[in-house]
Amino acid sequence: MTHHGDALRPGETVLDRPLAADDAGLVFIGVLRTPFQIRDDCPRQGSFDGPECRVELRPEFAPALQGIERHSHLELLYWLHRARRDLLSQSPKADGEVRGTFSLRSPLRPNPIGTSVVKLERREGNTLIVRGLDCLDGTPLLDVKPDRCGYTVQARAKGLD
Repeated sequence: MTHHGDALRPGETVLDRPLAADDAGLVFIGVLRTPFQIRDDCPRQGSFDGPECRVELRPEFAPALQGIERHSHLELLYWLHRARRDLLSQSPKADGEVRGTFSLRSPLRPNPIGTSVVKLERREGNTLIVRGLDCLDGTPLLDVKPDRCGYTVQARAKGLD
């Protein structure tokens, strides 16, 4: 089925088969490899001087990484597959004050989608080596995008968007 605006532009490529949804209508495009095995091991927020981590994309998505090296920072979206999904209010251990789940960045939420801005160290084929992740080893990857801070008026003027 073709939608208005779905025509391919010159040089664009597509998978040779339809994608099947793995969960929640989304497709896991890879997996995140970190040194963190349990939630208490994960840093509260990632740090650009933290350990090197691996963003391993499924091989069929390797062509989607073309040009990624021109970006120093990336935004990763991932599925927090081991998170509770039933908490409406939470008491963060940092302060003990009870707040609604949607007022927190906690991984415990009805749709546990995590985001991190990471520093791209290098690309190795279909794998990105990054710093700044704060999730468990084996976390399913949903998407990779250039950090939105790179999309400024100056970047567009230089043709970097």
